[in-house]
Amino acid sequence: MTIYLVRHAKAGRRGEFDGPDWLRPLVANGQAQARCLLDQMKRAKFGAILSSPYVRCMETVVPLASDHRLSVIPVDPLAEGAPLDDILDLLREYSVDGAVMCSHGDVIPMVLEYLQHRGTNLGPDPRCEKGSTWIIEGDVDGVATARYVAPPIFERS
Repeated sequence: MTIYLVRHAKAGRRGEFDGPDWLRPLVANGQAQARCLLDQMKRAKFGAILSSPYVRCMETVVPLASDHRLSVIPVDPLAEGAPLDDILDLLREYSVDGAVMCSHGDVIPMVLEYLQHRGTNLGPDPRCEKGSTWIIEGDVDGVATARYVAPPIFERS
């Protein structure tokens, strides 16, 4: 299996958005980061694109979905505050065909910690920056390999 676990691209600050947090969109630099996924995933093989239903996550993977002629499937197990067991079930479900999964800064570290406890080497300083990707290959319940791809950096957020 190959799962591409993407943290949503840059969105405006939570406290500065006038509306429900799940509707907070990407800022201009976040939109540019989302477009950079096209080059990053040019040779990637996956059968589905799943996302937290939060707007900032959906907007992060829409360009990729369009480029691959796939729909983005919104799923609650990738939303903020989702329980680890639900996320792991989702990873197992898509382990055969592979998938891109876009989520949040609380969910992804939880998955990484689980993998690390199962023996996966995450390197000396595992990160989860906005717009970054973890490429996870192997058995989620065994020892997988994980590689971090840093986000593209732009001057202003």
